[in-house]
Amino acid sequence: MSVNFQLSDEQKLMQETAKDFAVNEIRPVAEHHDRDSIFPREIINKAWELGLMNTTIPEAYGGAELDFLSGSIIEEQLSWGCSGIATSIFTNGLASMPVELGGSEETKKKYLSQLIEEPKLASFCLTEPEAGSDVSSMKTTAVKKGDKYVLNGSKCFITNGSHADWYTVYAKTDPDAGHRGISAFVVEKDWGVVVDKKEDKLGQRASDTAMVSFSDVEVPAENLLGEENAGFKLAMMTLDRTRPGVAAMATGIQQASLDAAVDYAKERIQFGVPIAMHQAIQFMIADMATKLEASRLLYMKSAWLLDNGLRNSLVASHAKRFAADSAMETAVDAVQVFGGYGFIKEYPVEKFMRDAKIMQLYEGTSQIQRLVIAKETLAPSRDTVAV
Repeated sequence: MSVNFQLSDEQKLMQETAKDFAVNEIRPVAEHHDRDSIFPREIINKAWELGLMNTTIPEAYGGAELDFLSGSIIEEQLSWGCSGIATSIFTNGLASMPVELGGSEETKKKYLSQLIEEPKLASFCLTEPEAGSDVSSMKTTAVKKGDKYVLNGSKCFITNGSHADWYTVYAKTDPDAGHRGISAFVVEKDWGVVVDKKEDKLGQRASDTAMVSFSDVEVPAENLLGEENAGFKLAMMTLDRTRPGVAAMATGIQQASLDAAVDYAKERIQFGVPIAMHQAIQFMIADMATKLEASRLLYMKSAWLLDNGLRNSLVASHAKRFAADSAMETAVDAVQVFGGYGFIKEYPVEKFMRDAKIMQLYEGTSQIQRLVIAKETLAPSRDTVAV
């Protein structure tokens, strides 16, 4: 098997386009959106116009149908600009993936095409107040009544929840069957979805995170995704496909933290020389650079496996866990390099540190990733792919 770490000309162009967008459209307003927790609607619209969102939607429904590696490369660059704004842009990918995987042809045409025809937003509704990592504990129910399902329950921590036009919602169709009793549905906002509150967050304050509820919301039976009671499997298949992108976003935060630390270390004079001349700082910079390089390679491999039709569950968990933890460690070290100035909002690294924390929490905590990794590693030997 040949090994090639060189991006294609098309991927390089997308990388450059995304970086230019981050430099010119995101970075100049990132602090403003973060400080006042302003939803970046104008930036989302511009990203939509440039084709920087909805990247995996198939051509049959109007999408660009980019490979997962190309989409992840774009996510890294926009996250370098601001991971909160990037999260707002890329959540459509998380919400639409279950539709791509499990929707009927009619459902795909209706809902995936909407995201291409207009800069509409969709949300992924899995987590509940009493069901985070333990998905089987969800309380939201979907009861079949004639040609409809009636949904009742609440979902929390829903990205773009206040602004979504439709939601991918997971609910119990067999309450006594644990994770084997979960089904997935496409639910339109105007069918009665209620946004209960917007969360006031530590980091990624530009992104909207809300609690939404369903009270006797009627959903046409044809909006069931996949088979009844097969929603958990659909959610796990979805996360295998989106975790490379989350790891890429964490890598973008690392790159931003390292860039800031390097620039500051070269300029800050202490004991008569730039602090970059001191070995203590050099070692911190070196560790940050190594974690960055390893994170990038891991997310690229996990995306490459998907693009080549290979199972990526283990590598996706490696990538998400390592990149998320490294983003937090790198951002904290960047604050340390800045010293007291790193604790001041005038400088960007305190924002990177606040933004990085969520990377260890959403789309599977670092502890859940370790459980996946341990289970896969301890399982009977299976075919593996070395790249």
